[in-house]
Amino acid sequence: MSVIHPSQRYLLPEQPIRSVDEYLATPWGGKGLERAVEIGPDATIAEISKAGLRGRGGGGFPTGTKWAGVRSQTGTDRYVVVNGAEGEPGTFKDRHLLRMNPYQVVEGMIIAAHVVGATSAFLALKGSFTEELDNVTRAVQEMQQAGICSDCSVTIVRGPDEYLFGEEKALLEVIEGKPPMPRLLAPHMHGLFATAPQTGWTSVELAPGHSGRHESNPTLVNNVETLANAAAIMARGSDWYRTMGTAASPGHLLCTVVGDVRTAAVDEVELGTPLRTVIDEVGGGVAEGREVKAVFSGVANAVVTAADLDTPVSYEAMAGIGSGMGAGGFIVYDDTACMVEVAHLFSKFLAVESCGQCPSCKLGSAAITESLAHIEAGTATDGTNDSLVGWIPKVTDGNRCFLAVEEQIVVSSILRAFSREVDEHLALGACPRPRGLQIPKLLDVRDGVATYDERQGRKRPDWTYEGE
Repeated sequence: MSVIHPSQRYLLPEQPIRSVDEYLATPWGGKGLERAVEIGPDATIAEISKAGLRGRGGGGFPTGTKWAGVRSQTGTDRYVVVNGAEGEPGTFKDRHLLRMNPYQVVEGMIIAAHVVGATSAFLALKGSFTEELDNVTRAVQEMQQAGICSDCSVTIVRGPDEYLFGEEKALLEVIEGKPPMPRLLAPHMHGLFATAPQTGWTSVELAPGHSGRHESNPTLVNNVETLANAAAIMARGSDWYRTMGTAASPGHLLCTVVGDVRTAAVDEVELGTPLRTVIDEVGGGVAEGREVKAVFSGVANAVVTAADLDTPVSYEAMAGIGSGMGAGGFIVYDDTACMVEVAHLFSKFLAVESCGQCPSCKLGSAAITESLAHIEAGTATDGTNDSLVGWIPKVTDGNRCFLAVEEQIVVSSILRAFSREVDEHLALGACPRPRGLQIPKLLDVRDGVATYDERQGRKRPDWTYEGE
């Protein structure tokens, strides 16, 4: 398999779709919603489940199961939230999709709202995503004016730049006007604007236009790409969807490839395509004379080494090598990179972005980062090693979100896979491969060039910035 031909794409058109008329002129535009309304919510959930669609935000949870769970919950109101708060390092696929095809995302959102019986929907993006916010706002307005979304209430939410804004429980807090601090309970258990107080946060005022006690308000949170897939499935059918990908991972995936590659890019890929092919055909491969040393799917999964580059990009295959597919954002490092520096870079990002509600996460990730800094500089002592070994297994104690698990997984995987490089630092008393790497938090991917957020390097653990 290889990167797919443009005629086979169903997520990324060859040219951006700029109006609702252009979208409706495509073979699939609006057809998914028509079919969902025709067959009803239960049959729509059955079709999505039969297609085998899995969430594209990183977790890979079966979408049909998620929709059915929210629909079956009791509560005063239900809501749908579209998660476009993309902040995973190395990932730019949601923003690219919203630039190229925002109407399909909005159609998927309307289908989901219809299925779960949502009172209203919220589409959440970072406030810095100005181009994408303009696109999706225009798409919602035009679809409302065209009568496609005439009876739906949609709120566009402009959120903060923090990494945790993309965590679904923190996302609900932002929509309610609070900082991105993850709640304890999942959105389907206790969603937006619920007035019943729950452990870990306070109750809120009633949503405008509502009256009476709101108890749980089960809320569906889906990633931008997930909903675009759902619209395509309902337009063309689950059998069509199953002709692509693998049995456990059907369909296509939007892949971002950045780092030590010739061309930073986002492209649509059939699931099951070997990782090596994705790197070569989406990213143009590494420079001549260089070799791939390590690949990371964001900062949430274990390192993939050169020995596993032929692994298919699918949920099951990536899990089979002890890693994960994440949100399809692949950070590539060639053989000039220092993996201790990479471990320190990733650990520092997570330590800074930790919200501080869980002491083991905030204190542990900071201590792990400090230990890695000493190892990288060649100034490690026995105490450095003791701190590192002591904190890695307990950084996740009491965690209410996945950030601490990411810290544990990514750092420990690098230390295991590249233990010789740790020994080199200790023996030399300095880094043998200094490069001054930057965390690939993406501001833009355009014309083959990735622009990283240089401001991230000045961000402090209290979410302020040095020098500002």
